[in-house]
Amino acid sequence: MDKKRRCVVGGAVLAAVMLLQSCAALGDMASALANLQRLKFKIGGVRDFRLLGISLGGKARIGDLGAADALRIAQAYRSKKLPVEFVCDVLAVNPNDGTGGTTRTVSTLTGLECRLLIDDKPTVTGNIDRPIEIPGTGQEAVIPLRLSLDLLEFFGDKRYEDLVGLALAIGGRSGSPSRLALDARPTVSTPMGPITYPGRLTIVSAEFR
Repeated sequence: MDKKRRCVVGGAVLAAVMLLQSCAALGDMASALANLQRLKFKIGGVRDFRLLGISLGGKARIGDLGAADALRIAQAYRSKKLPVEFVCDVLAVNPNDGTGGTTRTVSTLTGLECRLLIDDKPTVTGNIDRPIEIPGTGQEAVIPLRLSLDLLEFFGDKRYEDLVGLALAIGGRSGSPSRLALDARPTVSTPMGPITYPGRLTIVSAEFR
């Protein structure tokens, strides 16, 4: 075989190898995307809710606030400032447990870029501050999101009683995350690098999505 023919054959072999590698990479990418899309999220609860630095845990109505705390909150409302902060615990499940044709994998969540919605109104943005592993066991993993916002910035048309009532409905003694939602876009680490969810999803407390 002359030199020219050897070069042609060698080039064909190299092209075939590169094609196979590209197909394998595309297959790995498709598999990673499929695994990513099987992850499910849900708002599990709200904790450490504070209004103007005052803990609302154990309080069910405005009358449960001490006189000094009630005065501070009223003065802040008149000054057009009503800051709150809390932790929103997001639950995640990874159904890639090796059953039903799936490959058992541990997913590492590296980002959860999201916008908080209160009563369907978009407010502040947030994200996780460290990677979180979601094991492929079907068990729930807890993802804490610390959020803070000024209620008056987004609900300035509401009365004092309504705003305090809203805070108590979310973070008080009988508080519920049902008035919250997260417009989110997760990012997960893979052997090919981080992959971001192809579309946005709305995370709520009623069900895993």
